[in-house]
Amino acid sequence: MDFKQITLDEVNDTKLDIYNSDTDVALPGVVILPGGSYKPFKQRDSERVALTFLTQSYQAFVLEYPINDKKNYQLAKKSISTAFDYIIKHAKALKVNPKKIGIIGFSAGGQLAAAYSCEKGTQAKFAVLGYPVVNQALDEKMGIQSEDVSKLVTKDTTPTFIFGAREDGLAPYVDHIQPYTTALFKNDVPFELHVFGSGGHGYSLGNKYTAIVNGDRADVHFAKWFPLCLEWLNQLD
Repeated sequence: MDFKQITLDEVNDTKLDIYNSDTDVALPGVVILPGGSYKPFKQRDSERVALTFLTQSYQAFVLEYPINDKKNYQLAKKSISTAFDYIIKHAKALKVNPKKIGIIGFSAGGQLAAAYSCEKGTQAKFAVLGYPVVNQALDEKMGIQSEDVSKLVTKDTTPTFIFGAREDGLAPYVDHIQPYTTALFKNDVPFELHVFGSGGHGYSLGNKYTAIVNGDRADVHFAKWFPLCLEWLNQLD
């Protein structure tokens, strides 16, 4: 495995962490958007998710979008397009199949991933949303001005896999995941939804590997989202 970090936007402190498997064939790729309310990113939903996807024969990329004093929702959205442009331009060197690159976002990163998956001309072939923020309910807490991404959904929105927990006190299912999946359903967008009876917001992979850097938060049932997601990804065209 090779690792390198490139700067996409020096002014806005935007970087792309590249986790690259040495392979003889081009692999699918996933762009990972961590959560964290636009505060410093944590291993639980960045590096450790990337390394886990690597074990499943994916090339993995973690987008460090603008945070802290640089935080800006629109700039963060723009940085996703910049990241995809870079990856696709360098697909041969990165040994990634440009026709099989998708996006995964957690919490605030899930809102950004959803927005990008709804953009006209999006280059993401799939979207995975983990306990996503969907509307502006947390804008004051995060210090940004976002949007209700459920209103962005069209028939051309990227096929989507969504997971979360019933006991999510930060981004409650009924206020976030439910309206987004309703919009996907109404627009006939292929999607799969898993809402677990245990686990919670910020659980990431929900296993011991992320728990040791995430306050010992693990849940064997919630952790099933990852193998279920892989099954779903494998059946996509």
